[in-house]
Amino acid sequence: MTTPSASPRAAGASRGASGSGEPPTALFQGQTPLAVRMRPTSLDEVAGQSHLLRPGSPLVALANPDAPTRAATSVILWGPPGTGKTTLAQAIARSSGRRFVELSAVIAGVRDVREVMQEALTQRDLYGQSTILFLDEIHRFTKAQQDALLPGVENGWVVLIAATTENPSFSVISPLLSRSLLLTLKPLTDDDLRMLVDRAVADPRGLAGTVSLDDEAKDALVRLASGDARRALTALEAAASLAVPAGDEDDTDADPTPVITAEHVAQAVDRALLRYDRQGDEHYDVISAFIKSIRGSDVDAAMHYLARMVEAGEDPRFIARRLIISAAEDIGLADPQALPMAVAAADAVQFIGMPEGRIPLAEATAYLATTAKSNAAYLAIDGAIADVRAGGFGRVPVHLRDAHYPGAKRLGHGKGYVYPHDSDIGVARQQYLPDELRGRRYYEPKALGAERDVQARLEKIRRILDGD
Repeated sequence: MTTPSASPRAAGASRGASGSGEPPTALFQGQTPLAVRMRPTSLDEVAGQSHLLRPGSPLVALANPDAPTRAATSVILWGPPGTGKTTLAQAIARSSGRRFVELSAVIAGVRDVREVMQEALTQRDLYGQSTILFLDEIHRFTKAQQDALLPGVENGWVVLIAATTENPSFSVISPLLSRSLLLTLKPLTDDDLRMLVDRAVADPRGLAGTVSLDDEAKDALVRLASGDARRALTALEAAASLAVPAGDEDDTDADPTPVITAEHVAQAVDRALLRYDRQGDEHYDVISAFIKSIRGSDVDAAMHYLARMVEAGEDPRFIARRLIISAAEDIGLADPQALPMAVAAADAVQFIGMPEGRIPLAEATAYLATTAKSNAAYLAIDGAIADVRAGGFGRVPVHLRDAHYPGAKRLGHGKGYVYPHDSDIGVARQQYLPDELRGRRYYEPKALGAERDVQARLEKIRRILDGD
């Protein structure tokens, strides 16, 4: 019995449960996702990462089947999701002709690693075949598990290609780092993503021309992907399933070719991908940008970074703590209400929780960003600490020492102390700093906000204290 061959349209237009209105997981029912099908088979097909794929680069050398075994260097690929770490590893394996073994740190243990190492040693000694071990998410390996990789990497039993989305300096043990090249992948550019989307629409491995894509839809896919190829292709697949009219899946005579529009993309993907990891670089980069925007009085930028943290599920208590620090460090006495405002926001978040907690956080953010700024108190304490650490301190002046315990007066403690409240103006001429630091100035208020009044008052106080 012969089986009729399916046309590309019939094979590629299944919509899942009819009448459900929900986009299926994959346009090609029963097949692997589009992002997997479109993985490059060689380095020539890889989009982006041109800085790692120049002629003679370590990755190109790894992929060269004629390169000597000694030229094979283990590498650690570090970059955001969807930038091609797995793709590069598989393309290298296919091109190099080496034996390829893939492990995931999520499910593999020390025993699995040792079995791979032993098999790799056997393959090398008996058949002269080298092994590429691709280890995904190496940051999930414990120290003991990473230690199990060392003999194979150091003795050349395997060429390790490890992938991680977290900074290897914190998640990979030093001995393994020193035996590997650390290569950083960059988010794909808009042009890279457009090329990938166009290829997926036309390629027989992808949508095989069963749909077309208008320019607005392509721009929307690129924008929503945020540099993530997997995200772009997954969204394309979902949007394509929406673009194929119901009932046309098996109609090979239907025309014209369905067009994916921006509306289809909007229905398939409801929000942009946030580049944020609460334990990774984005956690620190975004909070840094948030605080610097407040310090720079750009309330709109500060609100943007606050929104990114809120949407990414950042701990609101962490945000509140940073607002309190900002109020004390960057605003200080230029606006004495800034610190109480930040503390109140922290209390409110603790009391009401999220998502409503975003409102007091936003209120405090707007207040801090738009008010007067002064880091004078911050500089004052750091200056004083620097002197103390450098040995710039002396004995407390005798007249300031504690005179309340028996025998203190016999030592002269408190003698000559002038009680300020006895003065009509509440300030009396008197030395407070040790002799070694007499005349030292730490706090220098700025002529900004409420600190302008502090500046004028402090000038008078210092003149009285110094006897001028």
